[in-house]
Amino acid sequence: EVQLVESGGGLVQPGGALNLSCAASGFPFMIAMMSWVRQAPGKELECVSVVYPTLQSPYYGDSVKGRFTASRDNTKKTLYLQLTSLKTEDTAMYYCSWADCRQSIGTRGQGTQVTVSP
Repeated sequence: EVQLVESGGGLVQPGGALNLSCAASGFPFMIAMMSWVRQAPGKELECVSVVYPTLQSPYYGDSVKGRFTASRDNTKKTLYLQLTSLKTEDTAMYYCSWADCRQSIGTRGQGTQVTVSP
C-alpha cells in the first residue's frame, strides 16, 4: 500500500521558516519522481517543487523560487521541504506526491497545514 505522510506544518509569522517532511512507503521511493504541491483556500492545486531521483537540481515554481528548498533522503525514504522568508500568500495545505506535478498530481498524502499570519 502506498503511503505518504506529511508533517512539520504550523503557524508562523511572515518572514519565518518551517521544515516539512514526507515519509514514504509502499513504492520504490529511490527511483521515484516526487513533488510538493499546495492548495490555498478557494484556489487550485499549485506545483511547488519537483525532486528528481537523481542528483539533478529540483524544479521550483516561480512563486517559491529562492525561498524554498526541496531535498530527499533515499535511505530514509523521506522527502523534505524547507520554507524560508514565508509570506501570507504561502498559507496553504502542503502535500507531497508521487509524481512530477508539472504533468500530474499523482498519489498524495493527507497534507500538512502551513499558516503564515502576523
